[in-house]
Amino acid sequence: PGMAFGMELGSEYGKLLLTSFRLVAMCGIGYYLYHIIEKKQPSLYIVCIAMILGGAIGNLIDSVFYGVWLNNAPYNASTPWFHGQVVDMFYFDIWEGYLPEWMPVWGGSYTALWPIFNVADAAIFIGVAMILMFQSRFFPEKEAEQKQSKEKELDEISE
Repeated sequence: PGMAFGMELGSEYGKLLLTSFRLVAMCGIGYYLYHIIEKKQPSLYIVCIAMILGGAIGNLIDSVFYGVWLNNAPYNASTPWFHGQVVDMFYFDIWEGYLPEWMPVWGGSYTALWPIFNVADAAIFIGVAMILMFQSRFFPEKEAEQKQSKEKELDEISE
């Protein structure tokens, strides 16, 4: 009903605010994607941003329309539009079990080790992970500028 890992905004209009934020974020990511294509950024970086945008669009479609199409909006929602729940379909059961009472924080609860997710969530995660892994390839000029400024500082200190 909410966002990643089952978190929810705790007000009557929380889902509406979340869906509106997703819509604004999707437009911003789309504009940014257009901008980096125009600047001829590395193609892998463009693919990563496109994966993030595709995931955002997929989750937005779920949020906007599935309350109407699948009738899965909460019962107390003012309208089914913008109140749909994102449909998750993948669950890899790594470990589930009851933790003993003596364990701090999680003790006494039935716990699953892996989150449930969908294709859109996976696209967003993979896009962000690839940007983090390859950021030195995507942003080499900033790294070179930082090295030059550090060298200047060292030169000034040594003088």
